[in-house]
Amino acid sequence: MRFSYALLIALVGALAAAVIISPLAAFAVAAAGFRFPFPRIFDRTVMATLLAAMILLARPLRFKSLLAAGFRDPGHNWPRVLRGFVVAAIVMVLLFACAVILGAHGGPESSRLYRRLPYYLFQAAVVGLIEEGFFRAFLLGGIASDLGRRGALIVSSAIYSVSHLLRSPTRIYLVGFHPAAGLHNLQGSAIQLSHPATAVPALIGLFLLGLVLGEAYLLTETVYLSIGLHAGFVVGAKTWPALLTPGVRLPWWIRGYRHFPLISGPAGWTAALIVLALLLWLYRTPDIRNQPSNP
Repeated sequence: MRFSYALLIALVGALAAAVIISPLAAFAVAAAGFRFPFPRIFDRTVMATLLAAMILLARPLRFKSLLAAGFRDPGHNWPRVLRGFVVAAIVMVLLFACAVILGAHGGPESSRLYRRLPYYLFQAAVVGLIEEGFFRAFLLGGIASDLGRRGALIVSSAIYSVSHLLRSPTRIYLVGFHPAAGLHNLQGSAIQLSHPATAVPALIGLFLLGLVLGEAYLLTETVYLSIGLHAGFVVGAKTWPALLTPGVRLPWWIRGYRHFPLISGPAGWTAALIVLALLLWLYRTPDIRNQPSNP
């Protein structure tokens, strides 16, 4: 079975299972005395059912071999994580500097930034590890066997972009058992795509970011550089609200839109293109591409 067909079966099966299981999970969570918005429970259920589907279809999906190839030789490749993080941090500092020039001087969150920074770093590391393992080592690596490297880069970046918008923007808390809640949440997840004025800029920015992270994977043939880049961008996105000064409205081209700040503005798009050009220049030099280098 082709990878793309097996992946489609896994995705459809995972979503169908999540629609059924998520209301039961929400009921169990509420009965245990916890309070979480249902969209978050639904997202976590989808992650669990998708993982189960990928394990069941591990052979046609080449799940183990793709992850093993993407994460190979960590002791030799770990410096690429630091290199990617440094590159992303420099880009974010430049964007922050532009915001300061335009009038931002720190908001109410800035005083708590130092206390929250370790948590942001931990969260960024986890997000980078999980998403790069899935979207680059597994998805990009698998689709490449069907569409080739360039086709897989474009398709995986599009999936990466759309998947980040297919989330319900509402915070619904369920009381009792609602068997249709999963289906309603799935329908509501596409709401953000129905508003082109906000969806299109975010889709563009996320697609360009997917190209950057995917190219980092293709050029190095491991996930370590893309993990570092991803983690650096996540830390930047998390610290961005601390820079927003009450009463100072930054231009939209750097501010972006509410749910996807920075990456949904032309400044973020430009930064992604610059990093992409930098990667192509650096890692297509044979001695740099084939040998992990110190950051």
